[in-house]
Amino acid sequence: MEDCLAKKMEITVSEAEKRTGRNAMNIQETYTAYLIETRAVESQSEGQCAPVDSLWRRYSEFELLRNYLLATYPHIVVPPLPEKRADFVWHKLSADNMDPDFVERRRIGLENFLLRVASHPVLCQDKIFYSFLTQEGGWKEMVNETGFQLKADSRLKALNATFRVKNPDKRFTELKHYSDELQSVISHLLRVRARVADRLYGVYKVHGNYGRVFSEWSAIEKEMGDGLQSAGHHMDVYAASIDDILEEEEHYADQLKEYLFYAEALRAVCRKHELMQYDLEMAAQDLTSKKQQCEELATGTVRTFSLKGMTSKLFGQENPEQREAKIKVLEEQIQEGEEQLKSKNLEGRDFVRSAWADIERFKEQKNHDLKEALISYAVMQISMCKKGIQVWTNAKECFSKM
Repeated sequence: MEDCLAKKMEITVSEAEKRTGRNAMNIQETYTAYLIETRAVESQSEGQCAPVDSLWRRYSEFELLRNYLLATYPHIVVPPLPEKRADFVWHKLSADNMDPDFVERRRIGLENFLLRVASHPVLCQDKIFYSFLTQEGGWKEMVNETGFQLKADSRLKALNATFRVKNPDKRFTELKHYSDELQSVISHLLRVRARVADRLYGVYKVHGNYGRVFSEWSAIEKEMGDGLQSAGHHMDVYAASIDDILEEEEHYADQLKEYLFYAEALRAVCRKHELMQYDLEMAAQDLTSKKQQCEELATGTVRTFSLKGMTSKLFGQENPEQREAKIKVLEEQIQEGEEQLKSKNLEGRDFVRSAWADIERFKEQKNHDLKEALISYAVMQISMCKKGIQVWTNAKECFSKM
């Protein structure tokens, strides 16, 4: 971890800017660009102020970077990006992806994504990632030249592997089930939070009615007027504070959403293992079939029914020279198959070892982050309740002085 990029470079996504331009189809579009600023840490420790390098990136470029990382490091739980469009929001917040508040929260999420990658012991050393941070022009061409798209597995192939693997690894099966459950629990938690936020918004805003009524009442009372007016003022301030409070709460919700999306990153690792296991089983099956064919040709006996066997019976067996030639071809294919199977076994073992090491790292990170997020959320709720108690305490004092 001492060699990770986050220790050597300060990385921030400092601002977002709305822009208009033409896309690949020459259609005018409006999009948001994000300013990435980097500064070397080493020169700062020597008392010098390192220059800041900066460049602009679109959200789609962040997506391209993450797709590259997913294809290049299939054994790693790749950090997720923040949502492209708002979900699980309380109704007073806009779900528009151009809304300034949403863009600001996404800016923070994109910065967090870069810091996650820069802190990862493997991903931080990737040259394409470093170029993403430091090289504005030609970066897209550079990442496409890696041919990472060829490494990406199709969803159809992954789905086929899921249903046809005969001997799945129990650990990855359990992990896949856990990721489904984690996503379900966090989704439910976010829906409950959004409903609570809606109700809380209503309670706070109703206090504004208290303020209006007390103010109107104070106009017809001589002795009680000042106390009612003061109490109404406290209610108005309380009612107005909810917008900032719930906007702040959305940042805590975003921390939970990150792990909602991490669940899919976990499943991606599980799917890759299923694909490798499926390829291994298919290679073993093909090798067994070729060995059986070779044995049948050598002994002249057919163990199982096949179209080829029926054809031989109907039209006669091959002559010895033809049979020897076929046996020789099969023996070469068997040798290649055995080497391929050995290679796939080694590849599979390496994948499991590397994947499980990263999953353990992820679990430790998850436990720490979610504990911190939930504690912060609880502290904020306590603070909100204290604010309500203080408002009514102030109102009580105003009523006592009447």
